[in-house]
Amino acid sequence: MNVLVVSLPKLNATSYTNTMRPHSISFFYAFRGIWTALTTQLNLRLHFLIGSLVLILAVYLQLPLIQILILILTIMHVVATEMFNTALEFMGDGVTLEHRDFLKHAKDISAGGVLLSAIFAIIVGLIIFVPPLLNL
Repeated sequence: MNVLVVSLPKLNATSYTNTMRPHSISFFYAFRGIWTALTTQLNLRLHFLIGSLVLILAVYLQLPLIQILILILTIMHVVATEMFNTALEFMGDGVTLEHRDFLKHAKDISAGGVLLSAIFAIIVGLIIFVPPLLNL
């Protein structure tokens, strides 16, 4: 039986605070990640475009605030899922560009998660939009 032993460095309060980055740097990296995803991923730009159109339609139809909040949460769920998928794809490509079954499975599963969240968003959109659109 093989046992993997991982030893972690000992951190005391002083060494931990000396290695912490300012929050402004963390926010910079986060915004850079959003920008990288938006500029490199067509699907993410499409999610943002469709989400924006959905919110414009919601305001035009004067939907209740709770329904608009549900739409915002649903849109952000799809966008976040797409960004996690993008991050996983970048990491997989960083490991190797050669075909590896385990990387293919990871990428396929991640893409499946995006598909499920998009299907969920469509269902939520239909539930929220069909009644007011039928009443026009």
